[in-house]
Amino acid sequence: MASSEVPDEIHVAGRWRTGRGRPLGCVDPATGEVIAELTAASPDDVDEAARAGAAATAEPEWRDLYPHQRARLLTRVGDLVEQHAEELARLQTRNTGKALAETRALVASAAGTFRFYAAALETTETPLTPQRGPYLTMGVAEPIGVVGAITPWNSPIASDAQKIAPALAAGNAVLLKPAEATPLVSLALARLLVDAGVPPALVSVLPGRGSVVGEAIVRHPLVGKVSFTGGTDTGRLVGRLAADKFMPLTSELGGKSPTIVLPDADLDQAVAGILYGIFSSSGQSCIAGSRIFVPEQLHGEVVDRLVTAAQRLRVGPGTNPASQVGPLVTFSHRDRVAALVDRAREEGARVLCGGRVPDDPDLAAGAYYLPTLLDGLTNDSRTCQEEIFGPVGVVLPYRDEDDLIAQANDTVFGLACGLWTRDYRRAWRIARRIDAGTVWINTYKQFSISTPFSGMKASGVGTDKGRDAILQHTRQKSIYWGLDEDPLPWAG
Repeated sequence: MASSEVPDEIHVAGRWRTGRGRPLGCVDPATGEVIAELTAASPDDVDEAARAGAAATAEPEWRDLYPHQRARLLTRVGDLVEQHAEELARLQTRNTGKALAETRALVASAAGTFRFYAAALETTETPLTPQRGPYLTMGVAEPIGVVGAITPWNSPIASDAQKIAPALAAGNAVLLKPAEATPLVSLALARLLVDAGVPPALVSVLPGRGSVVGEAIVRHPLVGKVSFTGGTDTGRLVGRLAADKFMPLTSELGGKSPTIVLPDADLDQAVAGILYGIFSSSGQSCIAGSRIFVPEQLHGEVVDRLVTAAQRLRVGPGTNPASQVGPLVTFSHRDRVAALVDRAREEGARVLCGGRVPDDPDLAAGAYYLPTLLDGLTNDSRTCQEEIFGPVGVVLPYRDEDDLIAQANDTVFGLACGLWTRDYRRAWRIARRIDAGTVWINTYKQFSISTPFSGMKASGVGTDKGRDAILQHTRQKSIYWGLDEDPLPWAG
């Protein structure tokens, strides 16, 4: 398989071959066209990949590499991702429906992630601890062995890189399970890893159902850590399975993030940021700013601005450079979002715009849903408490700062928050009071691989990104060097 081809096999234990699972068709959600037909992995494939990965980590060609030599491999991966950026972006657009501008940014992010962890690996240190007796004490970080990485369909290659790069930097093998609907760019990335010189059995890409392949990875006795990004209900199951093995787990789960307009906000800036926060990626983002909090005195003006701007957004295929809102990832997911908007109507929501499938005949073959804004609900409604994962935002009024904080924090989630204000003192105060792992002030959905990312409450456990992600893929060991030439006195 050349790097420019659509993958038609999976990558198991260093070999490209047909999986042992059920047939798996990959569909372009903009057209309904089947663009690839694969066979999913099976639990037997997971077992083969885990055993081969464990053996590969013990081979001298990987085990004995110095950190700077592993860093060189990661840099090569980043370079190859960059060289193949356009074909990777177009492949991801065809498989996910995302706009090309976004998939290009995700591919660039992936290349940067491999380079960042190469640099971090070169400079990661373990401690020589202060002496407390006639011995020298130090800590060393050793590979876990085989780690599982389970990634979502909404940003495949960037999520893949954020899990694979620190795991390889730490010396591990990786079993990557991409989402069942969107495995193609993950398989293309596996080809580039091998081309860069990473030993082939170190990374297996095992697409398939989470209840089959994902569970087999988490349960496998050779898997010593799992990093999971996905829904909260699935995250709870993964957490229970990990706990049964006393296995470390990092999870990034769902969100119902508030985006907050303060009375002194620059409304042009706020409206643009709110629209980007909820409608980019067609709302299919765990950090989507789906609860839009507006001061009571500005409610009418902000709603008018939001509706006018949302109705101007261009809906269309991701391959069209003019498109801002692409199709949803699958037709079944589009239908689920539509059903949740219907339920919101039953709860008393007023549909300000959208709330339906577009009537443009040019879009009839795709899984499209119009950017939707609702109001007339209270924060305790199901629509405001449950993640929709689509282009649906709810406008909620608030009286004062205490009322705002109470409503914003009244959710089981705690992933992200957006804040729009000119008052830096108030911004700091509110940012510290909000229960969220990430707070954006006068911006939204901006990321840096060097900055840790985590969730609170039901939005996840542990931390992704940042320098420490390498050490989180290691086992810590303490070593004591005796310096006293006399025998230990206890034995007399």
